[in-house]
Amino acid sequence: MALRHAVLAALVEGEASGYDLAKTFDASIANFWMATPQQLYRELAQMEADGLLAGRVVEQERRPNKRLFALTEAGWAALRAFGAERPKPGTVRDELMVKVAAMDEVGPDVVREFVEERAQWARAKLDRYERLRARLLDGRTEDDHLRHAERVGPYLALLRGISFEEENLNWCRRVLAVVDTRAAATDHP
Repeated sequence: MALRHAVLAALVEGEASGYDLAKTFDASIANFWMATPQQLYRELAQMEADGLLAGRVVEQERRPNKRLFALTEAGWAALRAFGAERPKPGTVRDELMVKVAAMDEVGPDVVREFVEERAQWARAKLDRYERLRARLLDGRTEDDHLRHAERVGPYLALLRGISFEEENLNWCRRVLAVVDTRAAATDHP
């Protein structure tokens, strides 16, 4: 998958500025596709040059003008073509997992600190995801939203992000419990 596919999917809701897309990426898409704002802006310019997006300038008083992007027919076609391709199996590349695997050599206190940071990060993401969930539901029940909303894809992707971060928290708790148990065993032989 290329960054452009994630951008195409993010623009299904309608036109957005690069800033809006960066916020969208941070709130939801970042769970499964990371991109810096610089990468995002470069990709938007390239996608516009490739005819996948149409950009327009919106003049603003007291603020710099902003550029909004929307999918073109070619962009919609590219998104449909990407959506029809069989996805490749996902892989996890996580530096923390390597550090945990080397914990016995690195030291449990160092790993503890990193795992606690990961748990804090997961909690913060869950908080953002829950705010996004409430905004998407807009007072409706989940069942009502899933049955009657015009688009359910963003909500289903959000549910995956929520379950991913919940599992991260469960794993962090388990690692910390093991570290504590082992530390207690060595303190009191």
